[in-house]
Amino acid sequence: MTRLRTLLAKPGVLDWIRIGLLVAGVLCVLTGLLPVAEAKASMSRIAPLLLFLGSVIVLATLARHAQVFDAIAARLARIGQGNYPALFLLCVAFATVTTVVLNLDTTAVLLTPVFLALAPKAKIAALPLAMTTLWLANTASLLLPVSNLTNLLAADRVALAAPAFAARMWAPQLASVAATMVFLWVCYWRRGRRGGDRYLPPPPVELDGARSRVLFRVAGAACLLFILAIPFIRDEIGYAAAVAAAVVVLAFAVLDRAKLRLSLIPWQLLVFVTGLFLVVPTLSRYGLSELMTGLIGSDGGGLGEFRAAAAGAALSNVVNNLPAYTAGEAVVPPGNGDQLLALLIGTNVGPIVTPWASLATLLCLESCRRHELRVPMGRFVRNGFGLAVLALVMSVAALRLTR
Repeated sequence: MTRLRTLLAKPGVLDWIRIGLLVAGVLCVLTGLLPVAEAKASMSRIAPLLLFLGSVIVLATLARHAQVFDAIAARLARIGQGNYPALFLLCVAFATVTTVVLNLDTTAVLLTPVFLALAPKAKIAALPLAMTTLWLANTASLLLPVSNLTNLLAADRVALAAPAFAARMWAPQLASVAATMVFLWVCYWRRGRRGGDRYLPPPPVELDGARSRVLFRVAGAACLLFILAIPFIRDEIGYAAAVAAAVVVLAFAVLDRAKLRLSLIPWQLLVFVTGLFLVVPTLSRYGLSELMTGLIGSDGGGLGEFRAAAAGAALSNVVNNLPAYTAGEAVVPPGNGDQLLALLIGTNVGPIVTPWASLATLLCLESCRRHELRVPMGRFVRNGFGLAVLALVMSVAALRLTR
């Protein structure tokens, strides 16, 4: 009972929103607004996603307890040698490459703790580091099909293999990252925001005792194997995360059982995703598809592309980017390939205004919560809106210029 109370203690405003969404989804099924067969199909579709979310957060949290992220953070800070612009470029490059080559959720789950662990080590503000991963996990996810689940859906729809997809999206990706760098520096990294002219590179992490060293090696190896497996397994990413988490849980069960608590389970995210995939299909049955048709239109030219991107970004911030892309894709005419890619830009680059707009954003904020870092929501929304507009316009313009 004590562990259960710990798991459910102190729900915040966002927690109550998540719970309310789940309740609303269950009511949709019970009242018949969403047929049971459709609800079952939706739950079957997200079961692997729920497995991935739960497993990867347990993996990342235990790896943090094993000081894996502390060691990486210390190395990163030493490479920067106390120079803030150098550290900024290192962090941007690291987050961008991780998002592009692996996927945005890997950046959100595994890289965010690295950057948050860097803050106390180098005695610098944590918020600029957190926002670097949060924004780039979304805005750097355009280049390859594996970078984002929505990319896989879009690549299949327009029949583009990975090299052709990258050849079409390299310019929008560069534009999006450039816009993100500008906003990161101005809003979070410049002297007036971060504080201090230089930072003090921390010493290497020292592990005390044989048990700590074993946990460090096991957790580090599990994270590395999970990352290396992602490009090869794609649809089975949940199973890879579960296996990696199970290995680390077993190691802690033997060497440090006290760290294994029910609070490791990210119930807030699991509740939110479940509710989301019950409510959104219900809305699609009662007007969402017609709304998306009205917002996106059928124009395959420049106006239609900007309309599709704006509609995808707006709906992503109202509900979530995955159902927003799915709803938009269904109404884009089959021959409008660039309009579909513009919709993809909107649903990838745009979900940085509201906390629930993408799973990557949710995962980054969840990591901030676990590190007890407060992210001011007013500032989060204002800065995110400005970046979303600039990155969307620049990326769609780049798509048109390189067609």
